[in-house]
Amino acid sequence: MTAPHRELLDQVLDKWSLSVLNELCERPCRFNALRRAIPEVTQKSLTATLRRLERNGVVQRCVTGTRPVSVEYRITPLGKTLRGPVDALLSWADRQLPAIERARQAFDQALDER
Repeated sequence: MTAPHRELLDQVLDKWSLSVLNELCERPCRFNALRRAIPEVTQKSLTATLRRLERNGVVQRCVTGTRPVSVEYRITPLGKTLRGPVDALLSWADRQLPAIERARQAFDQALDER
């Protein structure tokens, strides 16, 4: 795989991006709503994740003119195109998890026997 593809996939499929994209596919969210929806993520990690996703064109940051000013994040049309591939990966993982668990156990057992 070429470097640009690797960089893009690293940024879009990283630890928190899938959770953020999953939330934003359901509805636009403000930052704190995303933090509540993904309680394990730190403020710093969520900020970095949103910036990467925005830079790659899959999330849009929308500032409203209300008082006080608020910021909402939404999935872009480009971001919506990720739904199918991500769902396919998650479905594959669900189907293959028993085989993966067996492989992990065999690997760990072999390490213990060394």
